[in-house]
Amino acid sequence: MTKNVNDIIKNLTPAQRKRVEKRAAALIAEEMTLRQLRHARKLTQQRLAKCLHIGQEGVSKIEQRTDLLISTLRSCVKGMGGDLHLVAEFPDRPPVELVGFAGLEDDQRK
Repeated sequence: MTKNVNDIIKNLTPAQRKRVEKRAAALIAEEMTLRQLRHARKLTQQRLAKCLHIGQEGVSKIEQRTDLLISTLRSCVKGMGGDLHLVAEFPDRPPVELVGFAGLEDDQRK
C-alpha cells in the first residue's frame, strides 16, 4: 500500500514533527532569490537602493535579472549586510572556495 507524506507526518510524535519542520525550514533557507533574501533581511528596495547608491528601480531590475556580474551580486549581498563567497562543488572532492576575483579577495583579507 502506498503512503503519502501526510499519512507519514500524522504518525510522527510532536518532537519528530518539530525536527522535520526545523530541517525543512533550513533546507528552504539554503536557496533563495535575491528578492527573497532581501525580504528575509527585512529590507525594502528603497533601503537597499540607498546602501547601493542607486535608485529603487535599479534594485528591482537587479532582482529580476537571471545573469549578474559577480561585482553586482557582491554589492547587493554587502548592501544587505552579508559577504559573498563563491564555492565550486564537484562530485569527487570537497567544495573549493574560489578566490582571486577583484574586490572579493580584498574584503576577505580584512
